[in-house]
Amino acid sequence: MQTTTVDVPTSDGVADAYLVRPDGDGPFPAVLVFMDAFGLRPRLAEMAERIASHGYLVLVPNLFYRAGRAPLIDLSGLADPEQRGAIFGQLMPFIRALTPEVIRRDAGAYLDFLAARDDVAPGRVAITGYCMGGMNALRAIEAYPDRIAALASFHAGRVVTDAPDSPHLGVGSVTGELYFAHADRDQSMTAEQIATLEKALAAAGVTYRSEVYPGAHHGFTMADTAMYDEQATERHWAALFDLLDRTFRR
Repeated sequence: MQTTTVDVPTSDGVADAYLVRPDGDGPFPAVLVFMDAFGLRPRLAEMAERIASHGYLVLVPNLFYRAGRAPLIDLSGLADPEQRGAIFGQLMPFIRALTPEVIRRDAGAYLDFLAARDDVAPGRVAITGYCMGGMNALRAIEAYPDRIAALASFHAGRVVTDAPDSPHLGVGSVTGELYFAHADRDQSMTAEQIATLEKALAAAGVTYRSEVYPGAHHGFTMADTAMYDEQATERHWAALFDLLDRTFRR
């Protein structure tokens, strides 16, 4: 595999991003990965490399690029539960800046970047997202149903809110397949909110699976944090590759 950092032009600047591609000429089906709130770092590079090892070209953009190139803050205390809250507090202004319109514009730029590459197979891509990235990935597939064939969302929060632009209210535009993995110890996506999401998906006729991972906490895939759950993470890999392989008929 080849792992590099690339610059993706957008209407608001340039987004730094990890790009991981398998060896060989391709073309390869593309997977767009939306990061969690802690941003680009070695753990996300590792995850992108695992996806690429299955024959996919992977792009992981810095969603916070307007604030600067990654890393934006010191993440050395990420594995310490007592420091997690303080780190998250520093990131909140960047998270709040990711409005639905910003995500729509940026997702279009990331899709354009992939489509322009000779080593990317023609046709729709897949997208996966973690924590806030899962919610924003849902917004992306809602905005570009003709360009994104499938979504896998893991321990996403704020998918269901009381706001008029809550992500779950836009699922009627989706034509691809969706997979949601929820942590059962996640106050940002409660059992009631999960039920609301599933009701919206069913009413819209969307092809989907929605599963709760027992005992898992919000952020369970992130091995560099105290929330990491190895068993739940391995289940996540199996679900992700099942969706990707079926989407691209491998």
